[in-house]
Amino acid sequence: MNRVLAVLLLLVSTAVFGAQWFENDRSSKSDETEVSRVLNALHKKASVADYEGYFALYTTNAVFIGTDAHEVWSIDDFKAYAKPHFDKGTGWTYLPRDRHIYFSPDAQVAWFDELLDNKKLGETRGTGVLIKTNGTWKVSQYHLAIPIPNSLASSVALQIKKQKN
Repeated sequence: MNRVLAVLLLLVSTAVFGAQWFENDRSSKSDETEVSRVLNALHKKASVADYEGYFALYTTNAVFIGTDAHEVWSIDDFKAYAKPHFDKGTGWTYLPRDRHIYFSPDAQVAWFDELLDNKKLGETRGTGVLIKTNGTWKVSQYHLAIPIPNSLASSVALQIKKQKN
């Protein structure tokens, strides 16, 4: 009788934990799809200079970090920078590829890295953080960088030092 009870408990616990694992896996796939959708929309809305749509994808306290060392903007400062460009119908076009998305254990925070192609700058990298609030993912931080091959790093660093002097 004890063996039968032990086997039953094992089967029930396996079924319960298996169902939880499946639900978590399904939820994470759904979250990954949604985060990717938000990032794709961010790039699309910037490309077509959709000011309202673009900034609706950010949290109210978001930060945008640009390629230049002094470009660390609050969302309000970034809006002020972008508004004249978007008003002229000129946004910026970055085509995403090779994206990786990661989640906090409670699946309320996501961070990502992605390679992007840009006509002027070539290959760039975007990294950032999204926060899930009331079931909606919003960008809390976006950082755009120009990845420098290691073989060019010393030369680029020297050029930056010369420019600062």
